[in-house]
Amino acid sequence: MVQAYRADTENPGGAPHPGSRLRALRHRLASDRGIWRRGILLALCSVLLTVVMVLHSDIPNTIGNLGSLTETFLPWFGLLVPVLLVLGLLRRSATAVLALVLPVAVWLNLFGGLLFADKSGTGGDLTVATHNVNAGNPDPTGTAQQVAGSGADVVALQELPSGKVGAYEDALSDAYPHHSVQGTVGLWSKYPVSDSRPVDIKLGWTRAMSATVTTPEGQVKVYVAHLPSVRVKLNAGFTANQRDDSADALGEAIADEPLKRVVLLGDLNGTMNDRSLNAVTAQMRSTQGAAGDGFGFSWPASFPMARIDQIMVRGVEPLASWSLPATDSDHLPIAARVRM
Repeated sequence: MVQAYRADTENPGGAPHPGSRLRALRHRLASDRGIWRRGILLALCSVLLTVVMVLHSDIPNTIGNLGSLTETFLPWFGLLVPVLLVLGLLRRSATAVLALVLPVAVWLNLFGGLLFADKSGTGGDLTVATHNVNAGNPDPTGTAQQVAGSGADVVALQELPSGKVGAYEDALSDAYPHHSVQGTVGLWSKYPVSDSRPVDIKLGWTRAMSATVTTPEGQVKVYVAHLPSVRVKLNAGFTANQRDDSADALGEAIADEPLKRVVLLGDLNGTMNDRSLNAVTAQMRSTQGAAGDGFGFSWPASFPMARIDQIMVRGVEPLASWSLPATDSDHLPIAARVRM
């Protein structure tokens, strides 16, 4: 009778004690001889994912520009980790779960600094913004006013259709008394603009320009560029040859620039990871990479998946970089603050 009374009070209702369940689970796992043999294929998938992230720069571009396509969406490869984790748990495979340490470590090494490091600084002499406004934008006036509301000292716009340039000029004239439009790109500034000219990026029409902006802290050369679009096709892969040629031409123009301080604003239709933009990225710093929080994805505006709009600098110090609220464009505007 005493023993029955004790059993009822220590474990009411006869339910198993939590410690007993834990011991039973540990016993089942220990006695499960297949826990290390199962899930070998899942473990190999983790190893393959790791290899792709580590050696992404060695993936050839000769077939459909596969290397550039991989590098464009490289941060998203991290989403495969939780998928493999769930599959490993369902498979009850210790091998599959432990193998995930490899891709997790590599992903954090590549992108952890973008997520967990607070790089933004205070102060700064110049705030710049850039926006691909989309040629089909139904509200150019509202879009221009939104970008001007950022308080940027210098604003660059791309994809300006000739029939709507006047609308953007009217909307920005009060805040930006100095401006220049060359082809489908334009520059608006609170400070004097001089020596404005097209930049030849091998397209046959003008989608890039440069101008000297004279700020209270001195002159800075501002380049505005809209590189050709890329396409992902089932029969041709990542078609980007025209974009790549234009990037090389833009890189040559910037390399030949005599002014020490240079700011590049534009839609480059490629990310900082894309090797095909090396002619530009090798000689300039991304404000997002140096002083931004997070990935700063800018396209598509409805669900940003890649940062193809860029603010890059040479000879000035990035202090902060961020995305602005969405407009009626399919791109998000982005802004940065720098110290001259």
